[in-house]
Amino acid sequence: MGEISSSLEDYIEAVYSIYIKDNKVKAVDVARRLNVSRASVTEALQKLEQIGLINYGHYGTISVTDDGVKKAKEVIKKHETLSDFFENILGIEHELAEETACKIEHVIDNRILKKLEQHIKNYRFK
Repeated sequence: MGEISSSLEDYIEAVYSIYIKDNKVKAVDVARRLNVSRASVTEALQKLEQIGLINYGHYGTISVTDDGVKKAKEVIKKHETLSDFFENILGIEHELAEETACKIEHVIDNRILKKLEQHIKNYRFK
């Protein structure tokens, strides 16, 4: 599977999140969620299909492959860990915590993420 761009991470996260909520995904749903053009969505979905993270039919719904689910869950876990840390440990307001987590989730090294997870766990069990 390998690394993908931060933009494509946003797309796979959006596709997966929509699927979990609605059990179906269409390109227009992704465009609305990310507030981007349909052309941008089409291009990103084609790339995600090429690397095996989704199955995409131009007039049908989009499905997430097993690798796509794995990648989406990785991105979501990073986001949730960062947001949790910012909001519940540092006391940052929710909106700013979410916005910042969304930016950092794409660049944080997994070793740092593991340390943050451990710190959160230790903090909660004090």
